[in-house]
Amino acid sequence: MQIGILKEPEHDPRVCMVPDTVHTLIEDGHTVLVEKGAGLQAFFDDQQYADTGASLADRQEILKASLVACSITPLKDDEYSRVNKDAVFISQFEPFARPDIPDLLASINLSAFSLDMIPRITLAQSMDVLSSMASIAGYKAVLLAAGHLPRYFPMLTTAAGSIPPAKALILGAGVAGLQAIATARRLGAVVEAFDTRSVVKEEVESLGGKFVMVEGARDEKGAGGYAVEQSDEYKKKQQELIKDRIAKSDVVITTAQLRGRPAPTLIPESTVKLMRPGSVIIDLASSTGGNCELSKDRETVKHYGVTIVGDSNLSALAPVHASMLYSKNLFNYLKVFIAEDKSFSFDPENPVAGPSCLVYQGKRYYQHPT
Repeated sequence: MQIGILKEPEHDPRVCMVPDTVHTLIEDGHTVLVEKGAGLQAFFDDQQYADTGASLADRQEILKASLVACSITPLKDDEYSRVNKDAVFISQFEPFARPDIPDLLASINLSAFSLDMIPRITLAQSMDVLSSMASIAGYKAVLLAAGHLPRYFPMLTTAAGSIPPAKALILGAGVAGLQAIATARRLGAVVEAFDTRSVVKEEVESLGGKFVMVEGARDEKGAGGYAVEQSDEYKKKQQELIKDRIAKSDVVITTAQLRGRPAPTLIPESTVKLMRPGSVIIDLASSTGGNCELSKDRETVKHYGVTIVGDSNLSALAPVHASMLYSKNLFNYLKVFIAEDKSFSFDPENPVAGPSCLVYQGKRYYQHPT
């Protein structure tokens, strides 16, 4: 099977497959084409790929020749008309945010599988790119906050007096939130965490954080690790409690997203006004509207003396390890489709392949929730 590795847009320094993984695929009997310069921003140069036995090619050649083309970011819409019609595309299509994309792909009889639609089940843990990237984002969020905060994170006792530890509040205790808790604790901060899901209380406390809970949350186990929409009564109680905690915090990191819907507003402008000047908000949900009312996606802004960083792609700040983890996830996912004769085989009944298929040979499988 001929597999193509595509270069990401300039703003994303990651690469979907690193040389070690490419080498494993070639040893397994596949051929691999790598777009020239695909790994440069992640510090994997073209020679490293060539040394594995892969062939370097330009983008158009890969799109025409590959049976399976892989990337992190999907192709631009106008590129699909110039591709190999028998090719399978594996990327993060985000059909919840772009419900039109399956129709576009089906209209030109393509096949596409979306890595962000892999179900969060035990069988698919080794393929979960969302969790891999979220863990890095949580880690980087804390380091970014520490860089902006004009204060120490740890408590210090010196000859000049004592300095109290920074107070960090993590809103959302999923993968990113838990990594943020662990990192903030390592840096010496006092950490509190809030989540609508009471089941994460034990995990938060095991990392040294204090769990802040609002009674009466709707906890939907089938939400795939995402937050779920709450009642108006619950939101009111939640905002009152969070407002009080935020006002006392030096750092707030927000991670709450609703799949296919705008992120919930957890920090209105009125709450930002209550924070001490110099405080920092890192909003990891900025790409879907943000948990802070004043967030701007991919921007750092200041309001009322508070620094607000909006960035949902912080994993790109650690492109070496982000690429390595993504590459391993992608390799494990590819194995689901490789038949004994090394051809591509799709079984709609497979518990991983079925839910992550958008379109196969022009037939639409994904249905956007209404």
